[in-house]
Amino acid sequence: MTILNVVSNNPLIDGRQSARAMMVRKGVQILLHDMRHALLPEMVLSSGRRADLMTLTEKGEIWIIEIKTSVEDFRVDRKWPDYRACCDRLFFATHKDVPLDIFPEDCGLILSDGYGAHLLRDAPEHKLAPATRKAVTLSFSRAAAQRLMMAEWATGRNFDEM
Repeated sequence: MTILNVVSNNPLIDGRQSARAMMVRKGVQILLHDMRHALLPEMVLSSGRRADLMTLTEKGEIWIIEIKTSVEDFRVDRKWPDYRACCDRLFFATHKDVPLDIFPEDCGLILSDGYGAHLLRDAPEHKLAPATRKAVTLSFSRAAAQRLMMAEWATGRNFDEM
């Protein structure tokens, strides 16, 4: 009899994020859901890098939110400037124990407590080229559809039961 299952069969959880990062993410997701954004965590970009959160606004803007849970987390990460090529607006999200002055002024800033979040600074807009917007939007929608199908399959329910 199996006592411990170390493999999650939930396709929506990849297990690489710390508890603190998940807390920040949850608060940001609540805020952006309330703002009527469509959200995808851990979105793979054309470069192969992963954005912590990518959103699609009602107006069709693409936002990327990079979650940072400590000063060291921010200092060692040098990939975030590349994310600008895939979004109209770039934000950092963090929690109360991280000094806010470490984050660049030319990015938006979100403060999360896990139960919600506050948009402290809006991100400047740098509009994507139409071809890039189309490619990123298509990638976003395909990833969302794939995750939905995998989540449905993970339920283990027979389609005849539905």
